[in-house]
Amino acid sequence: MPTPLTLGYENPVYRLDFPDPFVLRVGDMYYAYATNARGMNIQVIRSHDLVNWERAGERGDALPNLPAWAEKSNSFTWAPGVLALPNEYILYYVTRFAQAGRQCISYAVSRLPDGPFIDDSERPFICQLEEGGSIDPEPFVDRDGTPYLLWKSDGNCCGLPIYLYSQQLSEDGRDLVGDPARLITLDQAWEPPLIENPSMVEWEGKYYLIYSANWWESRDYAVGYAVCDTPRGPCVKPQNEPILSSAGIHVGTGGAAFFHDAGDNLWIAYHAWREPYVGYPSGMRRLYLARVEFESGAPVVYRPEAHP
Repeated sequence: MPTPLTLGYENPVYRLDFPDPFVLRVGDMYYAYATNARGMNIQVIRSHDLVNWERAGERGDALPNLPAWAEKSNSFTWAPGVLALPNEYILYYVTRFAQAGRQCISYAVSRLPDGPFIDDSERPFICQLEEGGSIDPEPFVDRDGTPYLLWKSDGNCCGLPIYLYSQQLSEDGRDLVGDPARLITLDQAWEPPLIENPSMVEWEGKYYLIYSANWWESRDYAVGYAVCDTPRGPCVKPQNEPILSSAGIHVGTGGAAFFHDAGDNLWIAYHAWREPYVGYPSGMRRLYLARVEFESGAPVVYRPEAHP
């Protein structure tokens, strides 16, 4: 087994509330996006070194305005993921479809990675009302350049089955191609009551899907994985336990997303609560980073020693 990586930083790397993080590298700069907080719809921060972060965009908000069909409350705006194209960036995110009273996926466009992103849509992009709605979008680009979107059907809203989905995107990221494919569902002992937050990476011809499970506002929230033959499945969960869970005073680890650094090293960005403040309004989900390597075909998460 390889020697654990020497990690020269401390978690959390950003100490304000920053849930469901997604990190995008653009040149020598990293941009991190997150669920609403402090009056912002979609938070955006930036860093040259992954350790020191500062607000970016328009006062830290990548998406200052929601589309006309969305309920005008940023508390329903979640889980951003950004697709980088040659001359623009597509921000996929979740917000409340006011007419239906359900969470649905939309997208917004910007020429700059920190926005402002503009969403001029007349209706949601993905909204599986018969399955409770659609949440947690994240783009994945295969080695051949084909883009896909991953997401969750929001059956937790109303006692319906839950699935993580994948569907090919058009080259410009604005349309869906073909039919959606179900990747995994909730079926392991540690997972109830939910699975969510899919993220994917390819390694040696296999596709590794990570996801969060258990209750998000608890110490038991954690990250598991499945191995898929293609970006559309089929997928198998090799073990009935998480690969990233609470450590010391840093608990409820989840909302994880893969990204690569400038040296092509694989990381995840994720959030966690800090004891004893688990849950809102007293707690915050801060930004954490961890390296990922593969050992015997399984992803292994290396994180620095936990600090207060």
